Amino acid sequence: MQEFLSAATAFPAVLFGAALAVVVFFWLLVLAGAADHHSFDGDLDTGMAGIGGVPVTVSVSVTVVVGWFTSLAGTVLLRRSGVTGLTRAALACAVFAGALLIARAVMRVLVRLVRRRFPDEPPPSRQDFLGRVCTIRTGSVSSDFGQAEVAAADGSTAIVQVRLLGPTDDAHGTDGTVLTSGSAGLLYAYDDEGEFFWVSPYDKALDPGPPKPRMGPRPGTRSGARRTPRRSG
Repeated sequence: MQEFLSAATAFPAVLFGAALAVVVFFWLLVLAGAADHHSFDGDLDTGMAGIGGVPVTVSVSVTVVVGWFTSLAGTVLLRRSGVTGLTRAALACAVFAGALLIARAVMRVLVRLVRRRFPDEPPPSRQDFLGRVCTIRTGSVSSDFGQAEVAAADGSTAIVQVRLLGPTDDAHGTDGTVLTSGSAGLLYAYDDEGEFFWVSPYDKALDPGPPKPRMGPRPGTRSGARRTPRRSG
């Protein structure tokens, strides 16, 4: 135990030990809900740093932990060697540099494994809602007012702004259909400037559903062959 404490408080393990204390304190804040593990993602170009696809806090934590273990092991071996003076100082600096290199190599390997296991997916976009059926959540929908609830492909729901073409005095569409709370509508276009969807009335009874598979020719018959009627007598 005494050897462990002596090595942990000696150079270079003490530097990684201080960083490890900061990392542990940060993750305690994350567990308590006082911090977010994505807090520093916008402050660093992760692609240039070679850690793209993994939160910065996770990459730094892995680097610090691996660096601390490596430097601690190197410091223990260095103390057992009995080297003193300038030679020991030079070897301690070499242990520090080696710990940094090993920690970075381990971190990059883990990042590659994570990328391979969890490939990058395009972020969700409002364009993904186009062509989906929504449910009106406001009392009515007009050309300047309306909200609707729509479900994404992953099952999550969102409240979006919707607008209806047609007369605005009674919230009727061009075909006289009223869009009120609970009505079904079809999101068919998105206005980037106004940040809303154009919606039209939707009748599920008119939905033809998915296309039916085409039936192939029956076995033993040739397509295009004409049957000749039998002659009696």
